[in-house]
Amino acid sequence: MSVDELLDGFQSAWTGKKRSAFAEVCTPDIHYEDPLCDHPCDGLDELADHAARLWRAFPDARFERTGERLHDGRFVAAPVRITGTHRGDLPRLPATKRRVSVHVVFYCELDGLRERLLRVRAFFDAYDAAVQLGLLPKRGTIGERALLMLRGFGLRQ
Repeated sequence: MSVDELLDGFQSAWTGKKRSAFAEVCTPDIHYEDPLCDHPCDGLDELADHAARLWRAFPDARFERTGERLHDGRFVAAPVRITGTHRGDLPRLPATKRRVSVHVVFYCELDGLRERLLRVRAFFDAYDAAVQLGLLPKRGTIGERALLMLRGFGLRQ
């Protein structure tokens, strides 16, 4: 399987809503992290549980390739855009019914045989996603300044 086929399969696993799809492209001991993980996901079950939260919250989620995938045979950087509408409730977060579009870079390490994903980190702007959902104020607004002041930034003695 080529690197592109492997990453296409990984993206399809995220949107296909089949837990077993991750086993086709990831090692059994996959290590996955993103800004929304409470802790790194270790193993296929934890990764599938994490994906199931996305499926529940964003049932129409789509992953779209947005640029060239860069790789050296062992490490891969894959830019994508994830879009979807927040229609499903999550713990402590009811559905907002808002549409979100987030640019993500998956930084991946392949296993020793270069056949499966061993480690994956997803990088994206979680603050921007929260702004799009209406959970946080837009950058540069009075609301953001007030939030920062409440957190202790910008206060003078």
